[in-house]
Amino acid sequence: MDNIYIEYHFTITPKEPGTEILIAELGAVGFESFVENENGVTGYIQKEDWNPTLLDTIFVLNSDEFSIQYSKKEVEQTNWNAEWEKNFKPIQVDNLVSIRAPFHENSHLKYDIVIVPKMSFGTGHHETTYMMVQHLLALDLEDKKVLDMGCGTGILAIFAEMKGARPTDAIDIDAWCYENSLENIERNNCSHISVIEGDSTLLVNKKYDVIIANINRNILIEDMKIYASCLNENGVLLLSGFYKEDISIIDAEVSQYNLKLETFIERNNWVALKYNKL
Repeated sequence: MDNIYIEYHFTITPKEPGTEILIAELGAVGFESFVENENGVTGYIQKEDWNPTLLDTIFVLNSDEFSIQYSKKEVEQTNWNAEWEKNFKPIQVDNLVSIRAPFHENSHLKYDIVIVPKMSFGTGHHETTYMMVQHLLALDLEDKKVLDMGCGTGILAIFAEMKGARPTDAIDIDAWCYENSLENIERNNCSHISVIEGDSTLLVNKKYDVIIANINRNILIEDMKIYASCLNENGVLLLSGFYKEDISIIDAEVSQYNLKLETFIERNNWVALKYNKL
């Protein structure tokens, strides 16, 4: 007999990073599968693991930064892989980079990244990841030491190695992301990436030529001093995870650390900034 699941449909404004945060919190309390959509995410938990007060512990549902509505219903067991495959479409960046799943056809672009996102987050479809790939395309990464902070699926670390970076540290505080990055790094035959589970406290006495940080605005500001101290002279800092109207707030913080804004990319009001260390 099929298992019974409780299906929650969440509508989230703004969708990112609200969806990413919500998925991480729900995963920690027993939700086992997620399917993202244009308005938010649908999450599934086995009925036997569910209780009426389960969502009381989900911090983001009470955050002033996001508006989240949800509904729930009972469903029979779903073919998660079929749902995921139905919702995950391959993407291409500047006709040079392909980001796809193993079941998609190889489009034979210059760079081909194959990603299987654990629990369906971090596929490269979000504007911030797309723009970070564009920034990395424009950089000379040959033999550069790189940090991918908040690495998610490991997609940006993987692309950095494809462009010649070595070594690269990929760090994420989330256990799912840590495990998924390991899987995707192996899937893309990368051999110069170290994946580490943790936060910015791991960066003591570390030095990098390029730091990639695609995280929400508040965490970026909180950790900016650490990023700046880890960046080599003439190094590059790439920041994303926030909106165009946040640029002045981010720049006010970053400019304290001898870093100069060189350029930014905008996509659907999200931005990705490139700073150079003077």
